Amino acid sequence: MGKKISLAAMPLALGSMFQKAYGQSNPSSVNDVLNFALSLEYLEYHFYNHAVVAAPGLIPAGAALTAITTIRDHEKAHVDLLAGALAGNARTPLAYTDFDFTAGGTFGDVYTNYQTFLKVATAFEDTGVRAYKGQAPILKAAPDVLTIALQIHSVEARHAAHLRQMTAASLGVGLKPWISLGAGGVANDTGVTAADAVYAGENNTMQAGIEITGIGGFAGITKAAAAESFDEFLTGAAVKTIANLFILPAKRLT
Repeated sequence: MGKKISLAAMPLALGSMFQKAYGQSNPSSVNDVLNFALSLEYLEYHFYNHAVVAAPGLIPAGAALTAITTIRDHEKAHVDLLAGALAGNARTPLAYTDFDFTAGGTFGDVYTNYQTFLKVATAFEDTGVRAYKGQAPILKAAPDVLTIALQIHSVEARHAAHLRQMTAASLGVGLKPWISLGAGGVANDTGVTAADAVYAGENNTMQAGIEITGIGGFAGITKAAAAESFDEFLTGAAVKTIANLFILPAKRLT
């Protein structure tokens, strides 16, 4: 953007830049992507915010509560940035009451069982990382907006890695900071069957038409190593299907 801009000023600055540079080129596609991202950021913010302010005792005091509060604050900054950038083109704001974070009872104890909370949080962050990646081709027409989206994407990836470590410590499982293969070589390494859609395609071991497993005759590159060395994207349609499990019908993504 040519100079440093404070976080508070970023929505206005990005909004102005967006209107000037892309108002005549590809507004529909870029608007759609930013609103898509905004919806996901609302989902994550309200999920964490409710856990911090309205579910006393759910998150252990100390480092765990500090981490979740920090992630909550990051998601709020993302909401404010995207909503400010879109200005009058932003979707109707989403409130906590627009969501069902139990996913119709699938995660019925999400706000009373810390381990369930961590599992859902991990799935949300892993979804977010793959979602931003999937929308990058559309934003190629708007490189400055793409830059901002990638800055958010990298923070979401850090959230995912940290939550995976928190989940591994709490559940006593061998979950890695990055997505690897689960039992039997399936893409979902969390062990939470309900999250299978989040990890669809993550067992891919071929990149640019090249099989990575055992590449160069190096036996150390196993199927698991090959799969976890490259992160895959999720299509917009796949992400909407996942997100809509937690969004009430009137506000679902279409």
